[in-house]
Amino acid sequence: MLVQLSIYAENQRGMMEKITGILLQANINILGSVTNDSAEFGIVRMVVSDPDKAFEALTGEGFICRLTDVIGVEVADEVGNLHNLLCSLSESNVNVNYIYLSFNRESGKPIMVLHTDDCYEVEECLARKGFAVL
Repeated sequence: MLVQLSIYAENQRGMMEKITGILLQANINILGSVTNDSAEFGIVRMVVSDPDKAFEALTGEGFICRLTDVIGVEVADEVGNLHNLLCSLSESNVNVNYIYLSFNRESGKPIMVLHTDDCYEVEECLARKGFAVL
């Protein structure tokens, strides 16, 4: 199980620079990220090297943040592997709320970061099906 940091930020010029600067000062590495925006605010979701420390650093600077469990699934860098993962989830009647990409720095393989309604159950399901769950 991975822990994701979600940051709620205004859509303003320089906001991502401010967020990454705070993480830099706290010596936190960003391992994977996705940003979803709306007219006034956005949600930046990240897997980072130290989620608790990142949470403290960002909330200390006034950001609204949340820590959430997510699933990391290592897949080979081959055509169709994401499709196979999603088909396995669908066969088990699992809905994926969102998904984004990271990678394993040790193996060099892609890691699909995904959120579902019951991450613990889905993690066990994927492991039983032979997926490399982190």
